[in-house]
Amino acid sequence: MHTHIELCIHNAYIGRNPPFNVMHGVTTIDAHRSAGTGLVDVHTHAIDPDLPDLRQVYPDDRWPSVQRTSETEARLMFGGIPYRRIDQRCWSADARLANMDREGVAVQVLSPIPVTFCYQASAAGAAELASAQNEFFAGIVRAHSTRFAALGAVALQDPDGAVDEMRRCMRRQGFLGVEIGTQVGGTELADPSLDRFFAVAFELGALVLVHPSDQDLSPRLTGLGLGFGAGMPIETALAAAALITSGALSRRPAVRICLAHGGGALPALIGRLDKGAIIAGTTADSPNLPSRLARQLWCDSLTYHRSALLAAIDVFGADHIVFGSDYPFPAMPQPIDDIVGDLPADVWQQICRTNLEETWRSSWV
Repeated sequence: MHTHIELCIHNAYIGRNPPFNVMHGVTTIDAHRSAGTGLVDVHTHAIDPDLPDLRQVYPDDRWPSVQRTSETEARLMFGGIPYRRIDQRCWSADARLANMDREGVAVQVLSPIPVTFCYQASAAGAAELASAQNEFFAGIVRAHSTRFAALGAVALQDPDGAVDEMRRCMRRQGFLGVEIGTQVGGTELADPSLDRFFAVAFELGALVLVHPSDQDLSPRLTGLGLGFGAGMPIETALAAAALITSGALSRRPAVRICLAHGGGALPALIGRLDKGAIIAGTTADSPNLPSRLARQLWCDSLTYHRSALLAAIDVFGADHIVFGSDYPFPAMPQPIDDIVGDLPADVWQQICRTNLEETWRSSWV
């Protein structure tokens, strides 16, 4: 039995025991130790305002940097060019906590902003950047262990180095896994060169959040102004479809891979993937039918449309969906629980709280 310790959502938290367990080196979120109505937000982004300046050592690559314009505002730069405006919510735990308390969020899971993946840059420089980001996340989690967890950064263009960094992350308090892109400098996530990375993720009980990056989108889509609306969900669906149809999921059957944005366009494509497999010779009752393999995958709830969320539930199962908001960016739903707010109580509890807890408990039970 777990001791219940209430995490007050609309008031300052008063309590000593965080809603995390650590057993056999695996961090687990214990939603029973936090308030019964608070959201556990698995898709939020943060960045260190003092990122290392890698331009001097690796001048041939494009690197992210943060250019402060005031105490509370900044420009996120990429390759010395303005990428987007950001504010203190990206780096200030206090600012985030104020929003969390107001919006009924019990726990935020911090993760990198995808422009910082830098998979096409020097592996050594990207590893330095990932390490610095993980140190920043670790500092926030240490200071506020009842309210924050983290998904670490890894330089996946060096899979062995990424494994080492993932191991370091998973030894830290509050790290639940890593966030990666949908491709690695043109290499698909389904490529056998990444099998060991995913095998170690399973070994460690790490969640792998797959998030598309602007840098990987088709110029056709971005030129049409459809990068956000169509490019990102299509990119995610392509990565997922490759995992499903290539045999990669059969080689990595137990690793927890979570697709951002409700699985992107995959739920809309799954019937066609099934039909294509049947045309190619897969039997309708085969366990390798794409719709059956897709049940191994996870996704977040960030679909912006109830029918899209219901489609994701149909494809992945309500027990394989976690709540996500894309905090603190304009992509956040308004209100934050817009699509999940009137789900049946048992489904809400699964998606918004207990699926994440049970994910890590099953790693060591």
